[in-house]
Parts: sequence; structure tokens; C-alpha cells
Amino acid sequence: MRSPVSSRPKRTPPIYRSSCSRLSALDDQSSRLSGLEAGAEEYLNKPVDSAELWLRVRNMLRLKAFGDYLKNHSLILEDQLQQRTIDLERFRTVMDASEDAIFLINRNTMSLIEFNRRACQLLGYTAEELSHKTPAELGETSMEKLEVVYDRIIAGKGPSEPLETQIRDKSGRDVEVEIHRQAYRTGEDWVIVGIVRDITRRKESDQRLLTMAHYDTLTGLPNRDLFFTSLQMGMTQAAISRWKLAALTINLDDFKNINETWGHVLGDEVLLEVSRRLSNCLNASDTLGRVDGDQFAMILMLRDGQAGTRQTLERIRNALRVPFHIEGQSLVMTASIGIALYPEDGEDSRELIRHAYTAMNSARKIGPDNYRFYTPQMNADVSARLDLEAALREAVRNQAFEIVYQPKLDLNNDRICGLEALLRWPRPGHPGVSPAVFVPVLESLGLIGEVGNWVVDSVCAQIARWQRSGLGSFQVAVNISGQQISNSSLVADIRQALEKHNVAPHWLEVELTESSLMENTAHTIATLGALRASRVSISIDDFGTGYSSLAYLRRFPIDKLKIDIAFIREVTSNPQDAAIARAIIELAHSLDLLVIAEGVETPEQLAFLRENHCDQIQGYLISKPLPLDELETFLRSPESRVG
Repeated sequence: MRSPVSSRPKRTPPIYRSSCSRLSALDDQSSRLSGLEAGAEEYLNKPVDSAELWLRVRNMLRLKAFGDYLKNHSLILEDQLQQRTIDLERFRTVMDASEDAIFLINRNTMSLIEFNRRACQLLGYTAEELSHKTPAELGETSMEKLEVVYDRIIAGKGPSEPLETQIRDKSGRDVEVEIHRQAYRTGEDWVIVGIVRDITRRKESDQRLLTMAHYDTLTGLPNRDLFFTSLQMGMTQAAISRWKLAALTINLDDFKNINETWGHVLGDEVLLEVSRRLSNCLNASDTLGRVDGDQFAMILMLRDGQAGTRQTLERIRNALRVPFHIEGQSLVMTASIGIALYPEDGEDSRELIRHAYTAMNSARKIGPDNYRFYTPQMNADVSARLDLEAALREAVRNQAFEIVYQPKLDLNNDRICGLEALLRWPRPGHPGVSPAVFVPVLESLGLIGEVGNWVVDSVCAQIARWQRSGLGSFQVAVNISGQQISNSSLVADIRQALEKHNVAPHWLEVELTESSLMENTAHTIATLGALRASRVSISIDDFGTGYSSLAYLRRFPIDKLKIDIAFIREVTSNPQDAAIARAIIELAHSLDLLVIAEGVETPEQLAFLRENHCDQIQGYLISKPLPLDELETFLRSPESRVG
């Protein structure tokens, strides 16, 4: 019999009816199986029982409704999954777009559950490698401490400000980072979000700024600010340990001349080498700083005060005396050093270093390559110096100086042939202040140029008055310091004074010391050449006491040499002085220069100078330096001639 299944349409009916109504389900098992295979979900036996039919239909409807529900719910879940997938992709895109590394950490498992591409780049791991790491393995801190930190964040008690710390990358290098953490809950778990910013460059920049603020850019030594901080800390440590502390200030002698002669590049090389040599003189507990251009400072931690300091001082002096061979030049450096001891010489860093500077300045006055320990008397000297400086500044403002004149005698005709203008300062309450005292102070204050211009102008004005009055025409010498020679406006200032008072240039003589000739010789030669071209006479004072060579002497455009009083004082009793005086006279004449002897006080000295053909003399035998009214009386008197 043909199975009825083959004649049924392809649609699967909910209830299958057999065409063999007389067969029972048990008798027609093959038909039932065929129907089920065709997709039937239920079947009924004939005759159909209405109650059974109703129950089966009800169940079928319930099954269909449940199936529809499952289908709709599945669609909803698929939509949600798709949206969450989109959200997750968007989240990952946002995370990967961040320049900061982002980590998501499960607090319960203390494991990484998500991180961005920047996290891999920062630490040098692949995504696979990083996914197996714990936060503690990244080196920030231990797992136990991290758990405490995370719990405080969850409880709302954690740090709200970013935390600066270090994490370790794959190579083992510590990376400077700034971490900002937040916590959020997802289901039963808490997730810690860590936003990690690489601050290596910022830290390096901060370090560079810190270095610039506290360290000397040339030598790398502590600068003035850091040195004072170190000094205060050292004093505190010395007080606790009952040690001594010595503060040293070191000034390189004549370093300015190195810069001016060889240039700042070579000068910087010298400073670098000096810093290395000074560093090698120190113990591990000592400190060296560069506190000014050519000034260094030291902190020595000592058990035995001055004795230990003297040992270091000798090491310093010996180290500096070794010639410096830099860029083909061989230089020898010395230093003036001042020392102040804690606690004897000062209870705070400023006072101690001030006293060290006072001692250093005292050492400089003695001469190069010296050192001095501070003494209270130095404070009195400093106070007197400050008073002197203030009084000189006021004197310059008020032009409270005077000029006296000392006559010079021509030994060929025994007539007054010229005058030397000498600066005097009638300081109220301090009679007789020597020029040897106040002139160097004027130079140190940078006021000698202003005072020197005043002297030149006053002398030119006086020459013009004498010429108009008929008293006579005299060549007048004015003293010029090395500092004035260095001033590029000196020649113009002298010419202006001569023109202002209508004085012929040959009536003015410029007198400078032998030692000042050797300061920036090229500039000095050019300046003197310009004055000589203007017909201003030029003489060298104190000849024989300086260190000019004959080779240099031939190059300088000069007219006269003055024999220093040191060789005239005992010229009649000391054969060596007599020999020096004769040699200077012969040397000058061989160079076609006139010779003037200073400090002539006795007839015997005059006789010696006449005998050896000295050209002119100057000294108390002729006249002491005279104020203007006494000078004019002297010039009119018969005493102005010496027989």
C-alpha cells in the first residue's frame, strides 16, 4: 500500500492524520514513523477523541507561543550582543587612541582584564605577554600593598591626585610614570581603572631645570645657591658630630688677564681644569662649588680645625702651581684663599662665608698665592674700607679733590722745566690721606676714569691760565692708571680737554707706571701711539720696579723714563743702586729718551745725577708738592733755580 506521506505537501503540519483510519497506531507503526520523519509534531488515532484533541491542540499552542517567545528573546539577545560588541570595539578604539596607557584590573583576581595598545608600547610587551602579567609584576610595588591601595580607592579613601612612581618595562628599565586610578563595579566584581602617563621627558626636563638652577653650567659644580644650602647642612652636621667645619673662598689671581689676552674660550678651559684639580684635593665628605666667574668655594669637614685645613690648602696651592697646558699655551695659576672656621667665626652660613670673603680679600692685598684665616680685626678693616668707599663716592660727586704740583728741574740749565700734577683728597676728619690708599679704592670702584678726566681738564685749564697770566709755560705731567689706559675713550677725552682750553698738546705729559704697560700690551701700544701722534708727551714712572722687557720697551712710543725713588734714596751709599741708576740713564739715552730722577733730597744725590748725565730731577731738594698759590709764589722766587 502506498504511503500517504508521499502525497502530502512539503509543509509540516502540526498534527498528522493517517489515511488508514481503521489501523491503530500500534498496528501501523511504520506509518507513524514516516509521519514523524516528514516533520509531524503530533498525531491522533481514529476515531479522534475530542478531549484528547483539545488537550493536544492546547499543548501545541502553548509550545508555539513558547517557541515564539524564545525566538524573540534570542533576537533581543543577538541585538544586545551586537551592540555590546560595537560598544566594546568603540571602547577599545578609544583606549587605543589614548596617548596614555590604560589598564583595567580585576580587584578580586588581581589580574589584568583589559589594556590598550599604548600599554604594550610603554612596557615593551606583546599583548599576549602582557595579558599574563599581574600589576605587581610590573614593578610598582608588592601585591599586598597594591591590594591595600585598591581597597582604599574602592572605599573612597584613596589618593584623588595622580601618583608619580616607577614601573618596570620588559627590559627591566624603570619608567617614570604618573598614575591616576578610579574604581567601578561590574556585577559582583570591582574593576580598577589605571591611567598611566609616561613622564620620563618631563622628569628629564625637570632635572635639567633643577641642574640649571643649582649647578654651574660650565663646571657642573654646585652654584652659589646650592653651595649655601650645602654649607648650612654641613654646619648642622658638624654641630651634631662635634666636628670642625672650614669654609674656603678661592679667587684665581689675575684670571681677568687670561680672558682678555687669550679669550673666553681658553679661559673656560682653564676654569674646567681648575675645577678638576680642586676636586682632587678634597675628601669624600667635602664640597666644592663655583660661586662666581673666577671664584670657587669649599666646605671642609674636619676633626682638627686649622691643622687639617692647612694640609688641604697646601694641596690646593701645589695643584694650581702645576702649569696648565691648554690649546698650545702654558699657564701657571695661583689663588688667593680666605678661610673661616665653624663655629668660631660664624654661627650661620651667611656670616661664615662673609668672613671667609673678608679673609680672602685680606690675602689678595698681601699678593698672589696667599691665604689668610679670618680674624675679628679684619671686620674692623672691612668697616673702615666701607667708610672709605662711601666717602670717596661722595667726594667724586662733589669734586672734593685738590691738585698739588711738584716742580721738575732741568739739570742742563738749572731751571724749572715742568711740573707733576698730584691728586690730593682733603677728607674731613682724616688729614693726610695718602694717594696710595685712596687711588686703588677709586680704581676698584670704577671711579678712577671720572676722577682722571677731572684732573686732565683741571690741569689743561691751569696751563691756559698760566700762559695768559704771563707766569710762563710749563709742561705738566698727569698720572694715568692702567685702568684708564684700558678705556677706549681716553685719547678722545684728553684731546677734548686740550681743545676746550686751547692748550697745545706738547704742554701736557701723560705719566704711567711700568707695570701698567704690561696690561693688554697691544691696546696700550695703540693708545700711546695715538697720544704720541697728537704730540702729547709720554713718560714711564717708577722705572726699574716693574717687569717690562727691553724688547717691549723699544715698542712703546715713549719720551721719558723716571728712575724710581727706591734707587735714588741710597744711590750715594749703595753701589748696587748706583749701578742700576747709571744703567737706566745709559739705557734711556741709547733709546733717545730723557731721564728724570724722582725723590732727590740731598746735594750728594744731585751731584751723582749730574755726574752721570741725568736730564731732570724731582724731589724735596727742589720743592715738595705745592698747592697752587704756594707754587706760583715759588715759581716767581729766585729759589726756583738751583745752583
